Amino acid sequence: MRPNLPNTLTLLRIFLVPLLVVVLLTPPWAFAWVRFQLQDVQYASWVAHLVAFFSRWREVIAVVIFLVAAGTDWLDGYLARARGEVTSLGQLLDPIADKLLTASAFISLVELRLAPAWMVVVIIAREFAVTGLRSVAAVRGVVIPASRWGKLKTTTQVVAIALMILTNTLERWGRFGFLGVASLWVAMLVTVASAADYCLQFVRRVGFEEAP
Repeated sequence: MRPNLPNTLTLLRIFLVPLLVVVLLTPPWAFAWVRFQLQDVQYASWVAHLVAFFSRWREVIAVVIFLVAAGTDWLDGYLARARGEVTSLGQLLDPIADKLLTASAFISLVELRLAPAWMVVVIIAREFAVTGLRSVAAVRGVVIPASRWGKLKTTTQVVAIALMILTNTLERWGRFGFLGVASLWVAMLVTVASAADYCLQFVRRVGFEEAP
């Protein structure tokens, strides 16, 4: 049986989530501890340089991991349609992978004190609410497709997460750290607008009356 490439990319996105969290949340003292422990080990100088490089460019490495994972979101859907490999497993895993990636990134940013917790709560709550509405609609035989607001929400969240991760790096490069917070506000407002759009679609197509 030929492996399903779109589903493989979706699984790759899920596997990149813990790697992203580890890169983001590894404390700075851990790098110093590793370098100290490797002082008397063969090739210690080479390893120490590698650890120093990772410590210095950790934010950039985290952004690369995140953008690669986010890129598979578009690529797996495109390949599934182009290759005629749309499967029930892929339709189930794809939204799970998306939410795992964005939620893990946002929660990590809260832990790093780069993102306000209340804004992240609003963004994640929207995901649960919209998923619930679409599930109810599906049970009643109604499909609520992704809207332009939903696609714009995804784009603004990806940009916000990338800029928030790079907050300290942007500050060092030219005091551009404010771009992260500004993009997060845009992402949150678009997220709320997207939730309102889905709620409106739900009311028009399904309604809140109890189904027989």
